[in-house]
Amino acid sequence: MAFSLASNSRVSAVPDSGAPMRVGLIGKGIQLSRTPSMHVAEGRAQGLALQYDLIDPDALPGPEPALAEMLDAAEAAGFAGVNVTFPYKRAVIDHLDVLSDAAQKVGAVNTVVFRDGGRSGHNTDFWGFAESVRQGLSGAPMETVLLLGAGGAGGAVAHALKSLNVARLMIFDTDRAAAETLAADVGAEAVSDLARAAARADGIVNATPMGMAKLPGTAIPVELIDPGHWVADIVYFPLETELLRAARAKGCRTLDGSGMAVFQAVRAFSLFTGLTPDANRMRATFEAFSAPETTKTQQGG
Repeated sequence: MAFSLASNSRVSAVPDSGAPMRVGLIGKGIQLSRTPSMHVAEGRAQGLALQYDLIDPDALPGPEPALAEMLDAAEAAGFAGVNVTFPYKRAVIDHLDVLSDAAQKVGAVNTVVFRDGGRSGHNTDFWGFAESVRQGLSGAPMETVLLLGAGGAGGAVAHALKSLNVARLMIFDTDRAAAETLAADVGAEAVSDLARAAARADGIVNATPMGMAKLPGTAIPVELIDPGHWVADIVYFPLETELLRAARAKGCRTLDGSGMAVFQAVRAFSLFTGLTPDANRMRATFEAFSAPETTKTQQGG
């Protein structure tokens, strides 16, 4: 195998002692992810030595390994599983044996569990976003929502919004075909006129990578945001994206990406370990994270 994960590979967080359970995150540009700290701290709180490795092709020397190589290496190294993020959430499906109901519904995977010689794929983004909205936007009008982005994350968010009883979901993506495919899948409407869609919407959700440091800007012109909108963003690093900053300046109710990041990790921790995590404790770890928000950003596991 050309690519391998030795015990001293790029470890982002290491437990104090004991033979650790190994898990990790496969994705590009993930060096500042908060996911490792949440998993390791929760494991420690429950008496579990857990090691969380970052498997980032952008940070690896030599030729970029294929997704199949990274999965094979993690499984061969005895990992219990891996989180998967951009740009692999859909591509990983071809390398799995079975999918959870949520992963099948969304058509994307962000958590892979290695168990009994098989690989199962799960989508914890779906529940993570829905739970974030339930807790962070309680009482907000959900009749009509404009979703920006029809990629892997957008699929999870679209299904989550429909599960929250959004009556009319409008989906915009620069890839019109992707928007139409997702809209047909969830019973939504693909739109091309952002101004018209925004004028009809109660809320706007950004499920694109726009707002990250390496992708500055907004997925919608900020002049289309109205004070009556609520605005949610799944980007969590930085928490104050350009979109949310503009929305808050207009007096909008806003929801940052921290809730989705925490709750997807809560569900993934349970899948990896079989233990019941403390969501409040994992959120506290997330909020205590002190890495500078000035160099590189990502959406995380």
